[in-house]
Amino acid sequence: MSIDVETAARVAKLARIQVADDALPGLAEEFNTILGFIEQLGEVDVEGVEPMVSVEPMRLPRRRDGVTDGGMQDKILSNAPDAREGFFAVPKVVE
Repeated sequence: MSIDVETAARVAKLARIQVADDALPGLAEEFNTILGFIEQLGEVDVEGVEPMVSVEPMRLPRRRDGVTDGGMQDKILSNAPDAREGFFAVPKVVE
């Protein structure tokens, strides 16, 4: 696949990047170089290679997944302009 000047201008417009007309040929060449690198990656044999999260074989730290109420209801409600019965009180907006 090859990127021409018109396609480079369209990509720049879609990306909301202002590119001068005289810089479009250089931008198209850069796009073509990037596409060449991507084509090279497609040629690499990755059969049998496990996907990795990191270059270090390590497990991600995990915390216990437990439901809590945070234990700070009074502290949180102290910031509210109006709180009643343990909840935020708001004005009625629907009749």
